[in-house]
Amino acid sequence: MEKLEQRNLFGEIEPPAIAIEESALRLGVSTATIRNWIKTKYLEPAGKGRVTLGSLEQFKAEVSGKEKLTRRANKSLRDSHDHDKIVSKFLDNIGSSASSSDKIGMEYESSLSNSYRNKEGIYYTPDDVVRNLFAPPENDVLNNSFCDPCCGSGNFIMRAIELGFRPENTYGYDIDPVAVEITKTRIYEATGYKSENIKIADFLDMSLRKETSCFDYIYTNPPWGKKIGRETRESVGWRLGAGSSMDTCSLFFFACLQCLRLNGRLGLLLPESFFNIATFEDARIKALQLSIERLIDYGKVFKGLVTKAQGIVLKKATSDLHSSISCEAESIRFKRFSGSFSCNPKSILNLYCDDEDAMTLQHLLSVPYTTLKKQASWGLGIVTGNNKKFVKSSPQSGHIPVYKGADILKGKLKDATSFIPSDMRLYQQVAPLAIYEAKEKLIYKFISSKLCFFYDDKQRVVLNSANVLVPDATFPVSTKMLGDILSSDFMNWVFSSIFNTHKILRGDLESLPIHNQFLEGETDFDEARYLQQLNIEKTVNGTYRIKR
Repeated sequence: MEKLEQRNLFGEIEPPAIAIEESALRLGVSTATIRNWIKTKYLEPAGKGRVTLGSLEQFKAEVSGKEKLTRRANKSLRDSHDHDKIVSKFLDNIGSSASSSDKIGMEYESSLSNSYRNKEGIYYTPDDVVRNLFAPPENDVLNNSFCDPCCGSGNFIMRAIELGFRPENTYGYDIDPVAVEITKTRIYEATGYKSENIKIADFLDMSLRKETSCFDYIYTNPPWGKKIGRETRESVGWRLGAGSSMDTCSLFFFACLQCLRLNGRLGLLLPESFFNIATFEDARIKALQLSIERLIDYGKVFKGLVTKAQGIVLKKATSDLHSSISCEAESIRFKRFSGSFSCNPKSILNLYCDDEDAMTLQHLLSVPYTTLKKQASWGLGIVTGNNKKFVKSSPQSGHIPVYKGADILKGKLKDATSFIPSDMRLYQQVAPLAIYEAKEKLIYKFISSKLCFFYDDKQRVVLNSANVLVPDATFPVSTKMLGDILSSDFMNWVFSSIFNTHKILRGDLESLPIHNQFLEGETDFDEARYLQQLNIEKTVNGTYRIKR
């Protein structure tokens, strides 16, 4: 923190200031939340990256709500553990316990708190997923090398040995000493070999310093969203050539490729976002330059984690656009040409589409179209910071109706059942009022697998389960017709075929094709007429295809 008394160029005393980062630490929130509170006038800015100390103290005492900060502190306390103590306990037990190393591994995993798992990105891979992702190789692997750069308690390594890799040709790295010891013990119990190839080490750091060998096979479940400093993350990403794909699982993807021999195999278990979110676009571009063999959706396999786990297996060889990729999920399994992914927005790996679906999308995107990118204003629904305190179930004096995502139906809006104080300064996050007060706008569900938009010309406000879209005045389609297009069966099929997410993200909406040349002179959206212009027809099972 800076000196409590500081004068500006005119000799006036400036109020004491505190950095945004330190403010976040004091209140137990993220720096993004601090910036939101500055925008909503809770906190007073004091130059770049700072707020006044007085406004911070006043906010802490009067506005933020002691009960809210207390809940944060209590949750943090409940969801923590003494990791050094746990490490010491398990290291003492390994080798001396009557329990098998497999059982000790499960006990160790269950001892880790959710907050520690989240911070380190640790989610140990279930055995059935390991066996499916790491399928038996076509060739004899007796003399091949295998590596798991994030080996945890050794599930992929034990699978490699089961598939015929010699334990002396099997390597593993992890920063967790307990996990490393469990893995070494499991190898010894299974083979009698005391491995020195399983080491406590940071694979990312080793790959950058060229301290790792080149391996024939690398299969792993890398850390998902591990919390590392921005400067470190950007430095590692730049050195690995990761572009804008800076999540830790993406960095491990590039590090693994660097340590994989030509024609070697790489298998990764990754969060669903790796396959369809803009952040990972550079990683997907790199993957599509190589020979992808399998894309697999495993669903929600990790307890307490809402995101799906998906797998990718590829060969380090130049892609052949005519080669086939096996796309696999619980209810589907088909082959698809590698080149069919090339036209997708943001190089998305939409593994649910078969070749006919992909051809229809490719045709759709080959016809001139416009998008909402840079042609609309966007607003998030209100984050009150304390719904229990602010949201009432019946009208109150000084309150206004507010709508939730669940209130938005296709072309309809339920009557309001929630009401909040009209003073927007009370809330943790509020979009610019001009967004809510626009003469015409679209409000839409945020948490949803379906596009569901409602045309609003009554200046309604929404909570953060809904978002707001205001097309520019120059956008070539009227706001009402745009809402009808985005909510249509056809656009829902396009959206699910490309993105297949359960959140309606702005970046995805900005990629959707709007063929405005077929809407000129129209007052209402007619899907059948629109499809006819596009030379596309609806099938009996609800999908779409190029007319035959």
